[in-house]
Amino acid sequence: MKILVAEDDRFHANYILDAISDALPEVTETVHALNGAEAEAEALGGAYDGIVMDLQMDGRNGIDAARTIWSHRPDSRILFWSNYADQAYLRGIARIVPEASAYGYVLKTASRERLTLALRAVLLEGQIMVNHELHQLQRKGPYDSALDESEYAILLDLALGLQDKAIAKRRNMSLRTVQNRLLSIYDKLGVEDAGGEMLNKRVRALNCAIRSKVLNLQVLESANAEYERWRQRD
Repeated sequence: MKILVAEDDRFHANYILDAISDALPEVTETVHALNGAEAEAEALGGAYDGIVMDLQMDGRNGIDAARTIWSHRPDSRILFWSNYADQAYLRGIARIVPEASAYGYVLKTASRERLTLALRAVLLEGQIMVNHELHQLQRKGPYDSALDESEYAILLDLALGLQDKAIAKRRNMSLRTVQNRLLSIYDKLGVEDAGGEMLNKRVRALNCAIRSKVLNLQVLESANAEYERWRQRD
């Protein structure tokens, strides 16, 4: 069994390599990539049974690296691990994971027992596993931001600066549908209760989304790259 670890922090790299050694005696080889770009090259150039992917790395984040890997090898088993419990990361991963692929998300603050369970469940057994602590932390957020996938896609377009007509064209929706989705987004993010007519609702929605960790910088970077690819095709 051959495992790829993508981690740019030496301390965390040593920790996860040691954890893999303990949790997966089936592993015969472990390769360490220092960043997302290196992880992509390794994953596409070699036969790996599983990947542990840090989400925040200089140069190329884990979501973008995973998207590239999955686009070429959709059966890749990837366990993401991170210091952050942002809803944005879970949304970003859910948008790119191929159907029926095994993946997981575990916090770096998780216990060694929880990490061992995640490593074996995702990389060895091919299960989907998300650290239960993520859901506990997310429920403490200030907003009921349970956006559906359509609303979340429009929120990303909003963050990229697209006007309603451009969003409708990109998402293949009517203008009225986009505007109705925006009203729902405002309601779920608490925009109506956050200043009334004195505030720009579009800007306020982004402010609320960022503060409640529905959006973050890494996901916005990935969304921008995805938009540029769409624009070039259009």
